[in-house]
Amino acid sequence: MHLVDAVPAGCAELLANANVEAALVPVIEYQRISGISLVPDVCVGSKKQVRSVVLVSRNDDLKNVHSVALDESSRTSAALVKIIFREFLGFEPRWTTQSPNLELMLEENDSALIIGDPAMTFPREHLTVWDMAGLWREHTGLGFVFAMWMVRNEAADKSARVDFAGARDEGLARSEEIIDHYLSLLGLPRNTLEQYLKENVSFHLDEEMRAGLDLYFRLAYKHRLLETLKPLKTIGP
Repeated sequence: MHLVDAVPAGCAELLANANVEAALVPVIEYQRISGISLVPDVCVGSKKQVRSVVLVSRNDDLKNVHSVALDESSRTSAALVKIIFREFLGFEPRWTTQSPNLELMLEENDSALIIGDPAMTFPREHLTVWDMAGLWREHTGLGFVFAMWMVRNEAADKSARVDFAGARDEGLARSEEIIDHYLSLLGLPRNTLEQYLKENVSFHLDEEMRAGLDLYFRLAYKHRLLETLKPLKTIGP
């Protein structure tokens, strides 16, 4: 097995171009890439506050947000914030896409969508921060799935022999090693990283998470963020 390290958007491109047989991909790309299936039960999501996907503003009310700068590395989250505004808040702000520099993003926009490590490490003074998984739960009562393992259909039989769930469980069992690695990289307290891995992020696709995923896809299609809507297809029996 040959492993390739890439950002989530890059993983989607590698999978779409058949440069890899399996990849951990933003979930919105399942509906955009042809000839792929999902790995069941394994995901990256959240049932409450995810902490690493946030909308930031100097305003304290979302109804006063009239422009949003989207992190250029976001795909699933960019669609999610558009759904929040269109479906649940009932209006459409102006959208721009920029590199994830919060100060620059807020220079000409009311708010900014930030994901990943930058979303957990920026100074929060004089800013209002909305957690995107938290907003989704507030309006739907469901968890949210940000990414899943996906495989090329021609490699489905081979991929079904890979123990993705076992790899997830091994990673969770070694969470202290992961925290040790990121302590110096992110400069965050150990208890923050422990809470993030053990409480904020959910790695299991249970019924609630699947219901949230189904609703997300339906709303993305309703608001023309997807051209087509296909049913969920998984590998294995």
